[in-house]
Amino acid sequence: MASSEFSPLLHANIERMKLIMGFSSDFIVRELVISNNRKTAIFYLDGMVDKNELQSGVITALLDRTPLDSVNLNVLREHVLDAGEVTPIHTVDAALEQIFSGSLLIMLDGEPEGLVVAMPGWEDRSITESKTQSVVRGPQDSFTETLRTNTTLVRRRVKDKRIRLITLKVGKMTKTDVAVMYMDGLANDKLVRQLIRRLQTSKQDRVLEGEYLEEILHEKKQWTIFPTIYNTDRPDTIAAGIMEGKVALFVDGTPFVIMTPAIFIDFIQSAEDYYQQPLYSTLIRLLRYVALAICLLVPSAYIALTTFHQDMLPTQLLLSLAAQREGVPLPAFIEALLMEGTFEILREAGIRMPRTIGQAVSIVGTIVIGQAAVEASIVSAAMVIIVAITAISSFVIPAYSMSIPIRIIRFLFMALSASFGIYGLMIGIIILVVHLSHLQSFGIPYLSPAAPFQANNQNDAIFRMPFWRSTQGQTKQDNSS
Repeated sequence: MASSEFSPLLHANIERMKLIMGFSSDFIVRELVISNNRKTAIFYLDGMVDKNELQSGVITALLDRTPLDSVNLNVLREHVLDAGEVTPIHTVDAALEQIFSGSLLIMLDGEPEGLVVAMPGWEDRSITESKTQSVVRGPQDSFTETLRTNTTLVRRRVKDKRIRLITLKVGKMTKTDVAVMYMDGLANDKLVRQLIRRLQTSKQDRVLEGEYLEEILHEKKQWTIFPTIYNTDRPDTIAAGIMEGKVALFVDGTPFVIMTPAIFIDFIQSAEDYYQQPLYSTLIRLLRYVALAICLLVPSAYIALTTFHQDMLPTQLLLSLAAQREGVPLPAFIEALLMEGTFEILREAGIRMPRTIGQAVSIVGTIVIGQAAVEASIVSAAMVIIVAITAISSFVIPAYSMSIPIRIIRFLFMALSASFGIYGLMIGIIILVVHLSHLQSFGIPYLSPAAPFQANNQNDAIFRMPFWRSTQGQTKQDNSS
């Protein structure tokens, strides 16, 4: 008999299970005597099962409805237990895995197997409004930390029989439930098989959030700080992506669902683009690209112009900047670095502090520090304006995962501008564009449908065309590549 199999002796199984669990206080073993003096034991983790259902659907059923003439696991499964999902199980390891997932185990004396009853009952968070990608008009619900709740939120929106859901366990220690959802016939079969294979062969010890999977799924040959996998807590965004042929991965325990493949424009678009008129949505998208350019280039351009290319500035503007910088002991690059670094510290402090005072600290701290720095002649007033515009523009980018690399590259561009002027900035832009052009997300070019240019996929790239202009089944990327 393999060491993982159950013993026919109930007391031996009880002792073995308690020993494996280290006699933990939350591991409950409820012993009962049912018909014909048949000894029975129920194993579960306190807090992981629904106790009301345990009492009414299992314990009461075993004591009151068990037949007097014949008692075995098949009789309990088919005629006694009221629970919805009851499955036989034969090994200790498989039983413990189910217990850790919110099930309970029923065993009878004399039988070397048991019954697993799915009865999850832990406390979970209710569905609330999205806190990371809020919209003015549109659905206000968001994902929670419960896997089945999240998949249901998508099922409610996409009532299509082609939806497929495959659940795996990833992580040697956590054994986290990960669900792969896609639409059969739209999603690339090769991509789906590749995702499942990578998850099944993963050597991760723990999976506590979607980022653990993103690092598993990330292309190992691509070294980049740009996100190639999208994540969101909005069910409507995931539902729209699945209908475009993308694949979503739900991780139990986190309200963020990851989706792939993801191209650059996915991180600039917002769910609200589809809940407003096309003209307004297009203008807002263009505004986001302008904000992205401001966030990325304005500090660097200011440093280059004031340090190397003063002759390119209008005379009045040059005189105004010279008057502001009079008495400022720091060069423009150190000045910008100091102010940008200070704002990043204030931004991070505002996120980590309690919600009721975090926002106030960020705003007040920025105003007070900026004003004090100008009065002390440490920085110029123009630099404070540049940093403020740059910081505000970074909040326009809908996806937080895209704003992070933009903020990092901004510092690199500032260093290039301080070293080589506008020529260094142009070199940085060229390197950035070439880098983005070489990136792929599971075979899809990162800058598509712009590069390579795809004329038939421009209805929802930068410009948001009316829905009646969209071709049925058209996607923003060629999934067959």
